[in-house]
Amino acid sequence: MSELAVSFVLSTMNRCEVLSRTLRQVEACGLSRSEFDVWVVDNASTDGTRAMLRRDFPAVNVIALDHNGGGVSRNLAMERSRGRIVMMIDDDSYPMPGAMRRMLGKFEQNPKLGAAVFGVTLPDGREEASAYPHVFIGCGTGLRRRALDQVGMLPADFFMQAEEYDLSLRLLDGGWDVKRFEDLWVHHLKTSAARRPARTTRLDVRNNLMLIGRRFPKNVRKQFALEWMKRYWWIARQQGHRRAFLRGCVEGFWRGWVRSRMNPDPSDVTTSRRAIGAEAFAAFSREPDILEGMRRWRAQGAKRVLLVEAGKAVGSFVRNAREAGLTVVGIADDRLARVGRTMNGVPVMRLEEARGLAVDVALLSNLSPAQNKTRRDAFRDATGLELHDVFEPMSRNASDGASPMIETNAA
Repeated sequence: MSELAVSFVLSTMNRCEVLSRTLRQVEACGLSRSEFDVWVVDNASTDGTRAMLRRDFPAVNVIALDHNGGGVSRNLAMERSRGRIVMMIDDDSYPMPGAMRRMLGKFEQNPKLGAAVFGVTLPDGREEASAYPHVFIGCGTGLRRRALDQVGMLPADFFMQAEEYDLSLRLLDGGWDVKRFEDLWVHHLKTSAARRPARTTRLDVRNNLMLIGRRFPKNVRKQFALEWMKRYWWIARQQGHRRAFLRGCVEGFWRGWVRSRMNPDPSDVTTSRRAIGAEAFAAFSREPDILEGMRRWRAQGAKRVLLVEAGKAVGSFVRNAREAGLTVVGIADDRLARVGRTMNGVPVMRLEEARGLAVDVALLSNLSPAQNKTRRDAFRDATGLELHDVFEPMSRNASDGASPMIETNAA
């Protein structure tokens, strides 16, 4: 069986029309038909999906399941396909013109590139990305097959939610790069059909706890679990998903912290408890980079800082700001602010409340690479102040002799 350049893999369930539109776009991806194949895992659809595939896309390889295997059912296609690069998409996402050819060039240029992560555009013009920059996104990522052969596929017991995190951490630990490229894009329709918010909350909580228990180094597990679960609890309460959150906590702690320790199965690298090394975790969490950035701001004269956005990594920003000698006076986030809410002892407040605080600089406390400019513009419009990136070089901040510091309360 000859090797192809790319194998597109996706899973679907009861989204016949959307899937048809996506496959038409894939056919026009810019590669010759001899360079790629397409694999669809159908999770027991009942809306005519299989008949549509037989009629309209006879060249597509279909794996028909008699049950819903979730997003991780893509493993079945990844294992059987034969492309050097596995292009993971959703049934409602597809690459933009020219992106696939450029992606192949990225892999040729960097032999250690394990995952080429695409930027994602949504129908309303917004962008989408993982909360962490070295975690790929399932609706648009090319994966090197040789890397998958080394570290394994998606974690089979995750069903859906956070499976990309687990595989990304194993790739990083295996010495592979997981990198997002600004010239690679997919369009994601973000179809709402078949999405169950309460189930998503439960699986988000469960799988993130499993991820921490299985992959995070022992010395940081408790800290990250407390920080991430506190934020998920805030979100669950706002969505009315308290019971889903609690169920997710119980399932995640049992599966990822207790059972995986009691009954390790080293034969399955995707489900066994195997913490990644310190270097890989540093690349994932960016904790050393956050600390270095905070120290630069402290050396430049900042003492009191306002963090903006209670993103998934906000706890890391608080801890490393303190380690650098900075005082964090608040976390501004209109979506998650409530009276009495704190992260590591720092109050989470609305932007209007934050405007009354005397601070030296406002720093974006979100690692997600999407929408940074939008966040800065929104902050400037709401407060009249500048929002800075922890990682931006000092020369940029202090250009033309201007001070990068701000004071929200001159008095």
